[in-house]
Amino acid sequence: MFFSHFVAICVAGVATVGALGALARSDTDPDVATLAGRAADAHASLMRGDIARYRSAIEVTPDFTLMDPFGGQPTGAPASDAHWERIGRFFREGRDARFELIHAYRSADLVVLVANEHAHVAVGSLTAQDWSLRVTLVFRRDNGEWRLAHRHADPLVKGLTLEQAGRITLGRPEGEGNG
Repeated sequence: MFFSHFVAICVAGVATVGALGALARSDTDPDVATLAGRAADAHASLMRGDIARYRSAIEVTPDFTLMDPFGGQPTGAPASDAHWERIGRFFREGRDARFELIHAYRSADLVVLVANEHAHVAVGSLTAQDWSLRVTLVFRRDNGEWRLAHRHADPLVKGLTLEQAGRITLGRPEGEGNG
């Protein structure tokens, strides 16, 4: 049962990539290069809490979805400037920000960037620490402009064991068993 579901998911993933288009390269595709540069600038700006510069680098679509690194229900675009400002205050003291592009895929009006984001930053109530996220950014061309339609991020750059993933899936803190 598990194996048949796994195969179905893999086939669906291959079909999706095929429909999206070919692997694109930032050194040969000017749109990918521009979007990767904007994503890198936005990341560095957000890590410093500079939400105005973030917003000048990245504009989101009206139907934007965010799957943030803390999990839970996906959300949409911030509804107000005050909401954007709260997001900016969530990040402080960011330095050494890096945007590591792993792959890019594109079609005529979609570009998907798969990347790792790294920074030394204070997030929320935490003191500054090294913070790395795996991210997927989906940009859509709307009226000739590239806008961010979807962002998914998770803190799993270093990976988890099967047991750790099982505890997270069950909603159990570190140390509690899977049984």
